[in-house]
Amino acid sequence: MQSTTLADSRFKLINAASSFYQQGWMVGTAGNLSTRLPDGSFWITASGCSKGELTLTDFVRIYPDGRVECLANVKPSAETSIHQCIYTLFPQAKACYHVHSVEANLVSNLAEAGKLPLPSLEMLKGLGIWEENPCCLMPVFHNYLKVDRIADEITERFKTNPPKISALLIRNHGVTVWGKSTEEARNYIEILEYIFRYMVAARQMQGKRLGDK
Repeated sequence: MQSTTLADSRFKLINAASSFYQQGWMVGTAGNLSTRLPDGSFWITASGCSKGELTLTDFVRIYPDGRVECLANVKPSAETSIHQCIYTLFPQAKACYHVHSVEANLVSNLAEAGKLPLPSLEMLKGLGIWEENPCCLMPVFHNYLKVDRIADEITERFKTNPPKISALLIRNHGVTVWGKSTEEARNYIEILEYIFRYMVAARQMQGKRLGDK
């Protein structure tokens, strides 16, 4: 097993999870984070662990051949198959983050035909969208009880129609992002959660205006 040093990538996941927990995006044991290592394996948060109190033993290492390694009697996240398919589809991805927020769940129900139009905000530049009045459609997937079915649909859709941004929504479940580093993945989460809050606030304001008429 990889030796524990200050450079251990799990520390970055612990810090990110603590931040997300404090913002209410990973309450209870919700959500999962992973980071890929040079040999193709990846660390992923264990199932049933509080994301605000993670330790180095709260992770499971998944190898390309399917082998599982852990420091304690823990199980890998129930959504490991989604992380696996993301790393297979996007070889440049070094981190994959999934959080549950109220706003992400609310806006997921605004999607039609599996796509959610994002507003043309300046914040889209942080997701790599450098266009004048961009049309950015975020892919949305059905929340099946069997997670492997979600992973299969992600693989099937993205093989022929890769997303414009490194992110997807699962309806009434949460947002998943991936990036070339743990820092990039964390930035993507924060940017998207800002956009989701904006969308919810905009609809509330629109409803208030209609109610005042």
